[in-house]
Amino acid sequence: MTDPEGPSVVALGGGHGLHATLSALRRVTGDVTAVVTVADNGGSSGRLRGEFGVLPPGDLRMALAALCGDDDWGQTWARVLQHRFDGQGEMKGHVVGNLLIVALWELLGEHVDGLDWVARLLDARGRVLPMAITPMDITAEVRGADPAEPDRVSLVRGQVQVATTAGRLTSIRLDPPDPSACPEAVAAVRAADWVVLGPGSWYTSVIPHLMVPDLRAALEQTAARRLVVLNLGEQTGETSGYGPEDHLGALFEHAPDLRVDAVLVDPTSVRDHDPLEGAVASAGARLVVADVALGDGTPRHDPVKLSRVCARIFGNVSGSAAWR
Repeated sequence: MTDPEGPSVVALGGGHGLHATLSALRRVTGDVTAVVTVADNGGSSGRLRGEFGVLPPGDLRMALAALCGDDDWGQTWARVLQHRFDGQGEMKGHVVGNLLIVALWELLGEHVDGLDWVARLLDARGRVLPMAITPMDITAEVRGADPAEPDRVSLVRGQVQVATTAGRLTSIRLDPPDPSACPEAVAAVRAADWVVLGPGSWYTSVIPHLMVPDLRAALEQTAARRLVVLNLGEQTGETSGYGPEDHLGALFEHAPDLRVDAVLVDPTSVRDHDPLEGAVASAGARLVVADVALGDGTPRHDPVKLSRVCARIFGNVSGSAAWR
């Protein structure tokens, strides 16, 4: 049961990974804020972004749907929000929630107000904010994008293109390089008890938050404790060949001053404990090894399992030994 007096938690990410985190956190506390990456350039979001010049609404919509309650009202609206039109006309592929969000942005002229109104309509168990209020693109340096030239480093532009590229990503940048952070998101991070990073597409959903200057400063300076939830496995096109320690290493490569208090990993994703334990110890964090996988053969987190482990972490993070 959700604790209305639970800690204030801010979760950062995007897409399906953030959806799982928020679905877990709304079961733990009544004070949840999602800070969502906004660099998508594909699908319905990309089309609306191109036509109206707005932030891509898709990941914001998914976060709102994740915060819907388990009652009939919440689950009905979650399904409506996520409904994708079929057919053969211009509406094919558009998602109801994306259209609703953009409509409110046009009517109100303000991103945060529009998202707050959608949350009120859904009776969402939390707040959803964009990480930045500036439309942006992700660019990545990729080694070996052309199999014929495995050592050549090339530049790939666009979230969809980065997420599906061949080769190995070495770093990402945002264009523009200094997008304006959402002030409400910065304030939420600074005021939080806990900040949760991950899981999700590492280079296109998680790390981009660290590339927004004011948001990165807030993440480094906040008095909140920080939990990193590692992916259950590598992601083809972004983190091929990565182990959990490589995911953690990529995080610190982009934000070397980021302090972490706890790192959560599912035991099935750890091939060799020593490198991961070394990386976690170097960060001064506590390693939590716990069953959080959905267990259906897909690399997805189970929101119920994740909620139980998060509640445990939020209640007791002292010490430095791994939890097994």
